[in-house]
Amino acid sequence: MGLFHIVNGEGISLSEMRALFVQHKKIELSEIAIQQIDKCRNYLDEKMKEPNATFYGVNTGFGALCNVRIEGDKLLDLQENLVLSHAAGIGNDVPVDIIRIMLFLKIHSLSFGFSGIQKQTVVRMIDWFNHGIFPQVLDQGSLGASGDLAPLAHLALPLLGKGNYHLNGQLFDASTLETNFKWKPIQLQSKEGLALLNGTHFMQAYGLYALFQAERLMHFADYTAALSYDAWECLEEPYYEPIHRVRPHKGQLETAHQIRKILKGSRINAQTKSQIQDPYSFRCVPQVHGASKDAIHHMHKVFATEINSVTDNPIIYPDEDLILSGGNFHGQPLALALDYLAIALSELGNISERRTYLLLSGQRNLPLFLAKEPGIQSGLMIAQYAAASLVSQNKQLCTPASVDSIVSSNGQEDHVSMGANSATKLYKIIQNLENILAIEWLCGAQAIDLKRPLTTSTILESLLLKYRETVPFMENDRILSEDFKKTVAFYKNQEWERIL
Repeated sequence: MGLFHIVNGEGISLSEMRALFVQHKKIELSEIAIQQIDKCRNYLDEKMKEPNATFYGVNTGFGALCNVRIEGDKLLDLQENLVLSHAAGIGNDVPVDIIRIMLFLKIHSLSFGFSGIQKQTVVRMIDWFNHGIFPQVLDQGSLGASGDLAPLAHLALPLLGKGNYHLNGQLFDASTLETNFKWKPIQLQSKEGLALLNGTHFMQAYGLYALFQAERLMHFADYTAALSYDAWECLEEPYYEPIHRVRPHKGQLETAHQIRKILKGSRINAQTKSQIQDPYSFRCVPQVHGASKDAIHHMHKVFATEINSVTDNPIIYPDEDLILSGGNFHGQPLALALDYLAIALSELGNISERRTYLLLSGQRNLPLFLAKEPGIQSGLMIAQYAAASLVSQNKQLCTPASVDSIVSSNGQEDHVSMGANSATKLYKIIQNLENILAIEWLCGAQAIDLKRPLTTSTILESLLLKYRETVPFMENDRILSEDFKKTVAFYKNQEWERIL
């Protein structure tokens, strides 16, 4: 069963989530989850037989139409119309890697047995997941309040034989699912459309993707800072343990310890140095990188709770004979956390660009712009421009989306989280940060090679040896954009977490 993850109607850890997607596991429902799903569905069917029973979204309209009662012969139309009308996404395609997470999170949430979903609906979505079929979802249109309505509607469309889906890098019309897989469209029962559309799974998917990427980028940032530190012949005193012992933030302690381990054995570092202090971008790496690590630690707590939550509405409690309408779909807990992570990652890029600037400044026994012949060559001058551009954009993207709200649904939904916007701009920040750190690594590697025959630490020399297999020392000016791409590829191919 190593290739399968069992959706058991219980919680899942972040490490299990990571393994599920890294190892490309398939999924299946446990008997307990099936029982929970069936129990909730049967309970709802029985409740609907009660005379004058009125439940929001089950036999009423939605949003501002909540007071409009829907009669029994229209209930199925109600659910299908909900999905069709709410598939109002706009913008660019959500990356398939994120849709995959999104689809799993929706399945996982429905397995708890509080949503009134049919078993066959969940099974069909599991079939998609296991066959690599991922509905086309567009990245704009959610307010992050009544759930991620538009994105989740697009996720649900192929259940009705509508919309499009990704398979093996191609986009297909959902009508082909019946032809190619013998899957007929599903007739949604009462409450099902709402169960599929309510929830924070769009935000969750982007957030989990961002969290996993942030952890890797955090490692890369430490290694990159250590490389630049040595290249610029900085003092090691700011990394001494006693300094951090008296200000024991977890991330700060971790960073100082990490940098010390990375630089162990460096002959450059062992040199006698004449300066009294170094600029903050080198001296304060433990404090700045550490604060970003603490933000990531906080994200772990938020997401460990959110991915194991029911964010549907109304929520059905068969054991307590309750159908309760509330606000678990509201994305505020995620919106704040996503904005926080965006700021934390942006700061990694901010301080990285400052170190790049100094590496190119012609100080510390390095030529201006790290060119072999400054003047006739521009060297890495424009690399700093590129980094500065990305850093500036990240700062603009860091304006918190969560401080905004806008009234919708004729005033019924009068406070929204804007968490979906927090999520999508965080994705762009991560892409920018990859390139910012890659530029610093490129400059740090060039600087170290200009100091030969002196060597840096064993760990960094080993990494530089691998790096030079694809990105050679810059003897003459060349097209830098290619070097940037190759450096990002180098970063993505390393298991940074396992080097030390």
